[in-house]
Amino acid sequence: MKIDGGCHCGAITYQAEVDPEKTTICHCTDCQQLTGTAFRVSVRAPEDKYEITKGTPKIYVKIGANGARRAQGFCENCGSHLFATSADEGPKVYGIRVGTVRQREELVPRRQFWHRSALHWLPEFEAMETVETQ
Repeated sequence: MKIDGGCHCGAITYQAEVDPEKTTICHCTDCQQLTGTAFRVSVRAPEDKYEITKGTPKIYVKIGANGARRAQGFCENCGSHLFATSADEGPKVYGIRVGTVRQREELVPRRQFWHRSALHWLPEFEAMETVETQ
């Protein structure tokens, strides 16, 4: 599926090709804090299928609970989180933030991770594969 999107202020835009079946929810505490809400929804795109078409994201590197170095791409003007990817050498897979995708209505999460960190007041997502960690 071809998608496109960008940050809230329009300074950064992108296009990508994704498999909608790879849309996920992450409940880890890093994602809660980075998004300012209860969880993060993303869809994966390999490096050769993701392209920034306007602007340059600011990068913040965060070491996750699993020890992985993750590059967080965001707009330095409006603060919109656009993606996360490996900060290390090797092929990249971009976790595109679904809220920034113009076609977000079509990207229904299929799996959720770090469920053990899910906030207790969230309703359960029915018929979705659930993984307690990652």
